Amino acid sequence: MFLTLAGASVAVNSAVFPAGTIPAQEEGAIVRKIGLTGWIFIGILLGAACGHLIGKPLLAVSQPMGTVFLTLLKMVIVPLILSSIITGVAGIGDTGRLGRMGAKTLVYYLTTSLLAILTGLMIVNLVKPGVGAELGLAPLKEEIAAEGTGVLDILLRMIPENPVQAAAEGRMLPLIFFAIIFGVFITRVENETGRPVQSFIAGVFEVMMKMTRFIIHLTPFGAFGLVGSIVARTGFAPFIPLGKYAACVVAALAIHGCLTLPLLLRFVGGINPVKHIKAMAPALMTAFSTASSSATLPLTMECAEARAGVSNRTSSFVLPLGATVNMDGTALYECVAVMFIAQYYFSHGQHDPLTLAQQTVVVLTALLASIGAAGIPLAGLVMMSVCLHAVGLPLAGIGLILAVDQVLDMCRTTINVWSDSCGTVIIASTEGETGIKVRAGR
Repeated sequence: MFLTLAGASVAVNSAVFPAGTIPAQEEGAIVRKIGLTGWIFIGILLGAACGHLIGKPLLAVSQPMGTVFLTLLKMVIVPLILSSIITGVAGIGDTGRLGRMGAKTLVYYLTTSLLAILTGLMIVNLVKPGVGAELGLAPLKEEIAAEGTGVLDILLRMIPENPVQAAAEGRMLPLIFFAIIFGVFITRVENETGRPVQSFIAGVFEVMMKMTRFIIHLTPFGAFGLVGSIVARTGFAPFIPLGKYAACVVAALAIHGCLTLPLLLRFVGGINPVKHIKAMAPALMTAFSTASSSATLPLTMECAEARAGVSNRTSSFVLPLGATVNMDGTALYECVAVMFIAQYYFSHGQHDPLTLAQQTVVVLTALLASIGAAGIPLAGLVMMSVCLHAVGLPLAGIGLILAVDQVLDMCRTTINVWSDSCGTVIIASTEGETGIKVRAGR
């Protein structure tokens, strides 16, 4: 299907522009200038337009495209999660020699990610954007498993009897638990035998990142197929509730970024939040425009050191680690998105409302999956697949959320970078650094 569309595109270009009139370099420059975000928006708009104009006959083309895209996402979930979490945790173990600073960093990351998720959970439960929404999603084929719904049962199920079976069945919590334990003990093995294993898994992670980037670059086709299918079946009505959903995500991100993190800055680190946000402004604007915390990392380190006064010793440890495992905005977004989709299915008589224990699964999965979220655009979609799997929900909801995901991706990446920078200056302050320029009272 993708090759057919590519061929059609070449044919159109050849018909409009005779051979040789547009150099290959210029064609490539045009593609790069539009960028992935632009192509995704084009895919969404074309899908919506074709679905409206063509109607149900479009489903013969759009449904296979959407199915292929979602299947590709499913394909990379298990190996990407395993390799990324093991690599990240093993990296933390390697830096264990930093002792107190490493412990403070991990406590900060876990605390802020959990606070972000709980903020999102509170907002989505108060507003209930998915209740009564008409999203045009396929009926839920399998109900969420009812057995073992207590919090203790959930914690016990996190320990896999057979990690291979857990991977085959798509049970993410036990798989994530195994990956964390494996990553911890890789660093406890003698160097002669432990390092090759760690290098091999790091290599697998790099390969999976390449595959994930390839799949992400197919998102415009997936967006066309998924959005086109929804509009062809139900019209534009499903997109109205998305405004309410997006407002929930933005409101929760704003609370976390403008209230929770500044309070931590002021009362834990003795930092002036206004001064710090001014110091980090270039990095935050870059994070918003690129939607990539990894791409923003060099500028984040520059701002933290030159403008906020954090030492290189602290920033070179805390910030790269944060770009890998600290994803406050992404974790919050995943929680709200999964609850939004769950509310839709449950309000349409598919299942009872999520119990407290099942919402605990969402919180735990979002927290643990955020460790494996790559700092690249749209990586949150792969992580959301993990959260949906954890509570037995289909991936079809991702197709609808794609329509507003681009702007939300930019917002949540900004919060990711903001949280990393706050953690860096807080840890620097608690370590007694004297060169910090953004202290309160200065």
